[in-house]
Amino acid sequence: MPRATTEPAGTHHPAAAPEPTAAPDPAAGTDPAAGTDPAGTPTPPLPPTPSQTIGPFYGYALPFRGGEQIAPAGRPGTITLHGRVRDGDGAPVPDALLEFWQAGPDGSLTGAPGSLRRDPVTGAVIGRHGLDFTGFGRVPTDADGRYVLHTLPATAPAGHPGAAPYLAVCVFARGLLHHLFTRVYFPEHTEAHAGDPLLSRLPADRARTLLAHPDGPDRYRFDVQLQQTADGTYEETVFLAFR
Repeated sequence: MPRATTEPAGTHHPAAAPEPTAAPDPAAGTDPAAGTDPAGTPTPPLPPTPSQTIGPFYGYALPFRGGEQIAPAGRPGTITLHGRVRDGDGAPVPDALLEFWQAGPDGSLTGAPGSLRRDPVTGAVIGRHGLDFTGFGRVPTDADGRYVLHTLPATAPAGHPGAAPYLAVCVFARGLLHHLFTRVYFPEHTEAHAGDPLLSRLPADRARTLLAHPDGPDRYRFDVQLQQTADGTYEETVFLAFR
């Protein structure tokens, strides 16, 4: 009697089963990046993507037009702050980004709109309107690690008894997993420095790293040293932690 089957008519059974593919040799190792091309020819493995901690992308996306003009151009009493950002070898950092905040002439910390205006159609940042002191600036360094900022003289923030006038600074740079905070104080406020809650707690040699130096009429220099050099030529700027 023929055997019952559920296979459709015409099913072909090969005379012999195909031989199983040989199992891979664990000792030979495998490379998941290797493969074959459409013709079946083995292709070499792809090189690993180089690691990169952070950027530097600051000079391409974050700067905006007029970012260095905290005070509108031509406003009476404007000062210029400039300097360099250097690394632990004393070399300039050409793609750092500095952000500045400061209190208004009355000590207010509320600031004013007008820094990061956007085009209503494209959404692109079109920069300042050039009319108001906003209390905020964003400046990239150039190929020599230099920056320039134009603003009003620093004032002490309202509601902070004993504080001397200063500019708050935030530093972004290659190799930094977290941005750094520091301050800029000015030499004409020496008496106020003695009672400032920050400066009064620092040794004199460390407090000097937060002091801008006059180098012309209404012009000051303030360098940012990310790390002390091995020979001690440049001392690391004091950086702050907020908790």
